[in-house]
Amino acid sequence: MSSASSDDDMPLARSNGHISNAKISAADDRALDKSASRARPAPPGLSIRNGPVDDDSMDVDAATNGTKRKSRSSIGKAVNYKDDSDDSDGAPLAKRQKANQKTEADSDDEPISKKKNGKLPPSISRTSVVDESDDDEPLGTKLAQRKASIEKSAAKEAKALQAKAKKATPKKAIKDEDESDDEPLAKPKKRLSNGASASANKKANGVKKEEPESDSDAPIAKKAKKAAPATKAKAAPAKKTPAKRGSATPKKGKSEEPGDGEEEEEEYRWWDAPKKEDDSIKWTTLEHNGVIFADPYKPLPKNVKLYYDGKPVELHVEAEEVATYFGAMLNSTHNVENPVFQKNFFRDFKDVLKKTGGAKDQNGNKVDIKEFSKLDFKPIFEYYDAERVAKKNRPAAERKAEKAERDAREAPYMYCRWDGRKEKVGNMKVEPPGLFRGRGDHPKTGTVKKRVMPEQVTINIGKEAKVPDPPAGHKWKAVQHDNKATWLAMWQENVNGNYKYVMLSANSSTKQEADFKKFEKARNLKKHIDRIRKDYQRDLKSDVMADRQRATAMYLIDKFALRAGNEKDTDNEAETVGCCSLKYEHVTLKEPNTVIFDFLGKDSIRFYNEFTVDRQVFKNLKMFKKPPKEDGDDIFDRLTTTQLNKHLSSYMEGLTAKVFRTYNASYTMSQLLQKLPTDKKMTDAEKLKLYNDCNREVAILCNHKRTVGAAHETQMEKLNDRIKGLKYQKWRTKMMMIDVDPKMKKKKGAEYFELDPDLDETWIHEHQAFLVEEERKKITKKFEKENEKRVAEKERPLPEKELKERLKVANELEAKFKKENKSKKVEAEGKSPTVEKLENSVKKLEERIQTLQLQSADREGNKEVALGTSKINYIDPRLSVVFCAKFNIGIEKVFSKTLRDKFKWAIESVGDDTTWEF
Repeated sequence: MSSASSDDDMPLARSNGHISNAKISAADDRALDKSASRARPAPPGLSIRNGPVDDDSMDVDAATNGTKRKSRSSIGKAVNYKDDSDDSDGAPLAKRQKANQKTEADSDDEPISKKKNGKLPPSISRTSVVDESDDDEPLGTKLAQRKASIEKSAAKEAKALQAKAKKATPKKAIKDEDESDDEPLAKPKKRLSNGASASANKKANGVKKEEPESDSDAPIAKKAKKAAPATKAKAAPAKKTPAKRGSATPKKGKSEEPGDGEEEEEEYRWWDAPKKEDDSIKWTTLEHNGVIFADPYKPLPKNVKLYYDGKPVELHVEAEEVATYFGAMLNSTHNVENPVFQKNFFRDFKDVLKKTGGAKDQNGNKVDIKEFSKLDFKPIFEYYDAERVAKKNRPAAERKAEKAERDAREAPYMYCRWDGRKEKVGNMKVEPPGLFRGRGDHPKTGTVKKRVMPEQVTINIGKEAKVPDPPAGHKWKAVQHDNKATWLAMWQENVNGNYKYVMLSANSSTKQEADFKKFEKARNLKKHIDRIRKDYQRDLKSDVMADRQRATAMYLIDKFALRAGNEKDTDNEAETVGCCSLKYEHVTLKEPNTVIFDFLGKDSIRFYNEFTVDRQVFKNLKMFKKPPKEDGDDIFDRLTTTQLNKHLSSYMEGLTAKVFRTYNASYTMSQLLQKLPTDKKMTDAEKLKLYNDCNREVAILCNHKRTVGAAHETQMEKLNDRIKGLKYQKWRTKMMMIDVDPKMKKKKGAEYFELDPDLDETWIHEHQAFLVEEERKKITKKFEKENEKRVAEKERPLPEKELKERLKVANELEAKFKKENKSKKVEAEGKSPTVEKLENSVKKLEERIQTLQLQSADREGNKEVALGTSKINYIDPRLSVVFCAKFNIGIEKVFSKTLRDKFKWAIESVGDDTTWEF
């Protein structure tokens, strides 16, 4: 290990914080050991309690082209069967921490939850996992042991892979090994003790400097780093999808409307295509039709006004448009009632008023708008709300015609020609103007998002292609031909100054290939993981502060899936942090080895978690918080994300901190799936439950969790009502058997015909009323559709008396239920009912009940776990494909249509091969 740089070589400390000593003396180490608690440490490597790490309850900002999710309140205990699988969470927004407000009562040993008098997030001990034995061993201990076992397996496998590769690698090729991810490193590059390569800045061991952020999350246009070559997956034999009869593969070349109105073309199987010599060149030819701009503002009717201090005011059309942004969203109370949202909006609104001549009363006199509280947006909201209701209630034919018109208008922009191939564009629409919402506790929420004009948009297109025409009277900001970029258009938004890009869709070959490379990089990490872990475990005790900080950060990132984090401009951005940018106030220590993290993470979502860690890691964090450090000071003051990633790349080309999240999730899933029992008698529902149990454990061990959503309880009530409804139907079917053959009661026994204990008389009456009402709705809806069709075909609509006649069926059902409740007998239904037919019906109902009960248990187990986060972003999709092949279950049971398109490469390349391993 090389020595640390001297104090003379160290850069000057930043004036706004206290800096740790460059070297750690043996005396300092011993002092911390003496102060250690005698309490027995808990098993390391486990999250004890989990907070709101994945809050989906926020309205996704239009800039992300996401869907708007709403949390739903409970509807009481009324019978409800409609299974609205809304995965939104309704956790309250975390309050952004205020720096430098430390009081004398604050202590490193006092949990943050006590400081804030807040309710602790749900405990992990209530979360369902794969196997729940009845022994007395705590669940937390079992999970920690399982995680340790998986890490031992990883180390063993890494050594085997290294030995195999070393044996197969010729001596003369050793010097070139580091240039490829496909081969293990025979010898690591010489690293300085601070983790940088030998050619790195000698001062890297010093104080954390204001370095550029890691480019791992930077836009493609800004990345200068050469992409690492990827390992080609074990692919099934190439299968060419035959074109439809009469179709022809379009020729490469110019097209006035790329991808529009073209015949079906041969599928491009990029995973079977030859590997490119220059991976940085993304395309050779590129054609597209530009972007779709937001519709122009439509002024309010003359009778709809903004009111100030009880009186209507006249506004310039620009100011009126901004007023409608706020007025139209009064129903989004968590936004419009947020003081920060109100403050930012009012500031921007006043700026627009000043620019456009201000507000006037009905007599033309100026109105000085000074107080937000005196503004009344209700008339604007009522107008837009009425418009929404009217739009929703339009005839189906009118809605269909509007959709067809919109689709025809957007069709030319939906596809582009990428190297002659038809590829779908992901977001061809420029985001509309409105109010920025952000996620979490963003400081700029409520800020006006200005309308994007063509003069702000840069087009990226092939040199030989026709440049799309901008809207009449406008021009593009610039046109470029950058074949190393994958974006088609770009502009800068005004709120955060971020660049927005029009990219290809998630199922495009370019995006799929990027996914493939991500997972291949994680697969390659398993060859080096044992050495990386051994090194950072050794450096946890290093006498060089920079090395010890780096090792501690690597431990937290590897064990608990913390994001590396980058420094932010807190004046203009939300104060979000990650591991390397943690501040003094974000970490609370509780003896003997519990660390409590509480900070705003990615997307301004509060990260609250308690971790049990190795005693040495606990001791190190205590050292990093040693006085005179205080609120606002960096924990890892001698480490940046850039330095950390540079150190990691010395083990493996292209390795960064975020690869650990993918590796840990995929490797853990691989280990769990290999241990699953293969029982041929299992139903698909039982197989799917096994898969979800593995996914759930990955989420727990890799810390991909969420709070219980506000809608969860309502969803469970609905699902429970569906199960009870089937149980009631099963009981009625059994009673029909007695009606067909009275001897069945004696033959089957009275117990067979008893009512399920879950069904009480009150619930049955509510359920019967629900069934009658559903029948009425069904009849009425069918009647209305028939009339719409008749009107469209210029036929006379059916009279109302026809509807009344049809509704008699519902009335008869209601009378039938009343009779059954009174007589306790059920008449057999259907054509020629027999005992055999009814027994078959009972069997089918029991299967449906079992399937729903499995779903119910699955959802209950998932309420604190974000399965989607792991499955979509971190678990190699080929593992899911192998599971489906091994258990003979349809891939559609695991992946939705969208995910099947996104992971087509995984499905096609693995096929039915059950031997593929991560």
